[in-house]
Amino acid sequence: MDLKLTGKSVIVMAASKGLGKATAELFAHEGAKVVIASRDERELSRAVEEIKKSTNNHAVEYHVCDVTNKEEIKAVVAFAKEKHGTVDVLVNNSGGPPAGTFNQFDDEDWQKAYELNLLSYIRAIREVLPHMREQGGGHIVNFASSSIKQSLDNLLLSNTFRAGVVGLAKSLAQELSQDNILINTLGPGRIATGRVESLDRTKAERNGVTYEEIKEAEEYAIPMRRYGHPAEFARQAVFLCSGANTYVTGQALLVDGGLVKAL
Repeated sequence: MDLKLTGKSVIVMAASKGLGKATAELFAHEGAKVVIASRDERELSRAVEEIKKSTNNHAVEYHVCDVTNKEEIKAVVAFAKEKHGTVDVLVNNSGGPPAGTFNQFDDEDWQKAYELNLLSYIRAIREVLPHMREQGGGHIVNFASSSIKQSLDNLLLSNTFRAGVVGLAKSLAQELSQDNILINTLGPGRIATGRVESLDRTKAERNGVTYEEIKEAEEYAIPMRRYGHPAEFARQAVFLCSGANTYVTGQALLVDGGLVKAL
């Protein structure tokens, strides 16, 4: 299948590691021109060099960006426009908020989670839309969580704002379809990333058991009996943002090995 990504201008937020980096790498492999962003310049520089080496695509660059900073988001989009002439694809991504239950969070915690996991997506979309409209179309995918279908214990902040991402994309699909801009939400289940490992270790400590015991139990709950690989998640993101996707918009898709049983 020709994904029609050669030469396309792609921005991947929070992409120095994990799901973001895996997605940026696959875009680069398909011949896209990629800008990755995150807060840590050292990690970004390392990621760019690794992606260039693995894909032999040298049209991969980075721009430092704290996704909770409005001006830095603007700067990333302006950088991509300057380097590549336009923006064809936006991949919205962000780190997860702290784990915890209702009584553990104050107003500041709620505000930070809102800015990280929902407002950052709104701001990035706002910045790319003029470029996509000007060129007659584009693709946006928002990374969320399997909690968009089934809430996760001890992850109240994530459960709340990931659901907001779905509502945002569903509404924007109605508004943007006339501009040939497709927008979808992608929810990872238990994918083998540093974030998931951190959550497992926190759960192990809370329950007084080993990390290995928690991981084994979590894997057993997945019908495929294993955690997913970042590349398996990235393939779905790249398809949704490719020229091969011309009719899927406003949808929320899980990549979870069958973990979530909700319809």
